[in-house]
Amino acid sequence: MGEQALYEKIGGEEAVAKVVDYFYTELVLKDPTVSHFFENTDMEKQRKHQTKFISFALGGPNQYTGSSMEKAHEGMNIQPEHFNAIAKHLTDALAHFGVSNEDIDQVITKVASLREDILYK
Repeated sequence: MGEQALYEKIGGEEAVAKVVDYFYTELVLKDPTVSHFFENTDMEKQRKHQTKFISFALGGPNQYTGSSMEKAHEGMNIQPEHFNAIAKHLTDALAHFGVSNEDIDQVITKVASLREDILYK
């Protein structure tokens, strides 16, 4: 299965947007271990940005025009436990919308490949 197929299999950008909304609203912003990272964030902008980024990461169209992962997380000093909490919330959000474990594993593998660009910045 190619990357484009994974993006399409999940349901394209509209489905990714629903996952991202649930991810932030129901999981991330209710988790005191990571919610503080978003206290001064325009969440509407963040959701749109994250939807484009995840869509691209899943093999969808490259509409992501944001900063590099390293630059976007500069000064946040994200630790492994924060990264792991976010990855778990993404796993849970995808599972909530019926994405298969096999497909979730592919998504988390892509996210994990960004780990070094995000941690300790």
